[in-house]
Amino acid sequence: MTSHRTPQSMKPATAAKKLGVYLEATPAEFQEGAVSRDELNTLQTDPPEWLRELRRNGPHPRPVVAAKLGISISGLARGGVTEALTTEQIEALKTENPEWLQKERATQAEVRKEAARIKEKQAEKAEAARDRS
Repeated sequence: MTSHRTPQSMKPATAAKKLGVYLEATPAEFQEGAVSRDELNTLQTDPPEWLRELRRNGPHPRPVVAAKLGISISGLARGGVTEALTTEQIEALKTENPEWLQKERATQAEVRKEAARIKEKQAEKAEAARDRS
């Protein structure tokens, strides 16, 4: 008995998330159909012009905006940024450097510093445990 493998597919929203693009800015044919794993892999390895353009200029989804600004997604919300932004808008925000952005960047730096401290402490504990055995 042979099993027939059906290609895995995903909703356009899932594919857009995996590609790091804002779904509403993608072409209609992308938004309306399911995307197979093979299609997703092709889009990732050999992106068409529309995908390269979206990645370059946006609009970008909130996770990408947050990463480009060096803050968390929650920090974006606290700063009042709820919509997708273009690369130009992100650069303007960086240049303007409002107080909320400075505060969120400082918060994010503290979070990273604390995460590194915890990771280091765990590594020391693991090493001490190895030395005892």
